[in-house]
Amino acid sequence: MIKRDSQKPEDTFQIAYELGKEAKPGDVFCLLGDLGVGKTLFSQGFAKGLGITESVNSPTFTIVQEYDEGRLPLYHFDVYRIEDSEEMEEVGFTDMLYGDGVCLIEWANLIEDILPEHYTKIVIEKDLDRGFDYRLVKVEQI
Repeated sequence: MIKRDSQKPEDTFQIAYELGKEAKPGDVFCLLGDLGVGKTLFSQGFAKGLGITESVNSPTFTIVQEYDEGRLPLYHFDVYRIEDSEEMEEVGFTDMLYGDGVCLIEWANLIEDILPEHYTKIVIEKDLDRGFDYRLVKVEQI
């Protein structure tokens, strides 16, 4: 497990950017953290690392947003509103998961039963004792 300190939002963006630059076709990144920890900011940095320049926002109501302009397609999922993992098939989850792009899944813990055997787990945690903007970003291969 790699642990990275983020003192400010730009640090979180940079950590994500570096991961995006290294991402390969078929990679799955599962992004976890409480509301307001910076998952959307992380997603924006990750997309930038893939060479995506368009605006990136969490697809909270659409479940998935597809970005094709980078060096690899990005399938950005936000499954916060999913009640049953079977709903993921309605948006083509399996095709995207095993396609030529990269999947970034916010709130992936809600669909653990359908995640692939291997993925990269990213947990972002606040620690208010270390400052309002401080985040600990943990990256682990599962």
